[in-house]
Amino acid sequence: MAPLPPGIRFIVSFSRDQWYRAFIFILTFLLYASFHLSRKPISIVKMSQGELHSYCTASYEGEVGFHSQSPKAGDTPAQQLPDNGTDCGWAPFDQDNFQQLLGALDYSFLCAYAVGMYLSGIIGERLPIRYYLTFGMVASGAFTALFGVGYFYNIHSFGFYVVTQIVNGLVQTTGWPSVVTCLGNWFGKGRRGLIMGVWNSHTSVGNILGSLIAGCWVSTCWGLSFIVPGAIVAAMGVVCFLFLIEHPKDVACSSSPAMHPESYENGTHRFRLQKQALTEERNKPLDPEMQCLLLSDGKRSGHQNHVVILPTDGGGGGIAAISFVGALKIPGVIEFSLCLLFAKLVSYTFLFWLPLYITNVDRLDVKKAGELSTLFDVGGIFGGILAGVISDRLEKRASTCGLMLLLAAPTLYVFSAISKMGLEATIAMLLLSGALVSGPYALITTAVSADLGTHKSLKGNSHALATVTAIIDGTGSVGAALGPLLAGLLSPSGWSNVFYMLVFADACALVMSEAAACGFQHVGKEAERGLVCASGGFLSPSAPKHPPVKRAE
Repeated sequence: MAPLPPGIRFIVSFSRDQWYRAFIFILTFLLYASFHLSRKPISIVKMSQGELHSYCTASYEGEVGFHSQSPKAGDTPAQQLPDNGTDCGWAPFDQDNFQQLLGALDYSFLCAYAVGMYLSGIIGERLPIRYYLTFGMVASGAFTALFGVGYFYNIHSFGFYVVTQIVNGLVQTTGWPSVVTCLGNWFGKGRRGLIMGVWNSHTSVGNILGSLIAGCWVSTCWGLSFIVPGAIVAAMGVVCFLFLIEHPKDVACSSSPAMHPESYENGTHRFRLQKQALTEERNKPLDPEMQCLLLSDGKRSGHQNHVVILPTDGGGGGIAAISFVGALKIPGVIEFSLCLLFAKLVSYTFLFWLPLYITNVDRLDVKKAGELSTLFDVGGIFGGILAGVISDRLEKRASTCGLMLLLAAPTLYVFSAISKMGLEATIAMLLLSGALVSGPYALITTAVSADLGTHKSLKGNSHALATVTAIIDGTGSVGAALGPLLAGLLSPSGWSNVFYMLVFADACALVMSEAAACGFQHVGKEAERGLVCASGGFLSPSAPKHPPVKRAE
């Protein structure tokens, strides 16, 4: 018998469950990357002042010429046109207040996204994920394209563009709770930080693709900069409807990855492995941050497997969707939500204002500045993976976030100074800042949200994952709305003030990440002191660190 080809041997070396998980990993990655792809065109088109707003001067031949940049102080136009002859562009963005109008578009989208996110998780956990996500993607694609349709139909109503952004922000909230819930269903807690760190790079990949796609038409036909991404999102919605599998049980797969390949040999061996893993888990010393997640309402946990039953919307023996208040009672949800608020404030300020900052500082044209801004997202890919690896190794999510936020604060301050020294310095600082800023953001929105959404106090109620994810990301989206708004208010007084605001926000995120972690009170020996949990739990000094476990008969 001839030996199997190497490629076939590689394929059969993976189990059926593993192939399904790889498929869901890739599919959800592409689905949410398309969401972010559709958010980028507004920042690219906004940056291109030659399209929505430009300064017109009459040429010597008497024809009107368009210039994408504001006239310099020493320049004198050949001939000024009467009335509003020095300003032209696309109404209503052709007036002197065009910056405020463009900022209002960003703010409309982000505010709608923040408000809608709180509702999306509650609705999403009560509906089939595949239908809910498909509807959101098709609707988002339609309203993204509708913004570009205004170019072809000469729509100059500011209200039209604001309403389009608001509705688009609302329907896009269907994405994040759905994909995180689906991925959380398929992947257990083993190496969750690494897996979700790699998976969360879809944010940066989507931003990069969105910048490149929108940049192809921004100088020729800016309407296509919205229509093409909108068509991509809608097409991915159809793919979602055809192929997304919500839960492993739908295709008779195991609910978590097998710890050892040998577990598939026979039922007896698999039972022994599971029993051994359970025994090791019971005897394992409790990590301080995990202790924080197992304490609730200020009461002492006498056992590391102790659970607190939170209120749900339903009664009886069935598993009901958790209530909004019940999700807030999960230890760590509030602290990490506030941490993400400040972290996302920094990240989205870069997302919306970085291309314009590069244009002003490095004197690059619109297309090159848009391409250069993608380096921040490239750094974010490595930052998210690095945060996941470190948190898995240390088994401390909050401490990993705190470490990266501590390094990000001085990096942001240095960025404002070094980026003015030349293009090479800007590239280096974009990569470093992207890694340190996006790392904690990625970790909280993925692994931390999944950990809290599958917290032991829920006793296996997976319906809570969408609500917890929506609460955390919805609170973070409030920061995403505030960041660009504050940047727009501060930028006229100088870019240095914008960076001071970013450093302050990063420091606030650091404080909240520390509040989410547990620490020792050093009043003597650590072993004799209480373990304080920022979320309310307290293990008294007189209590043993690891009480004996009563074995079930």
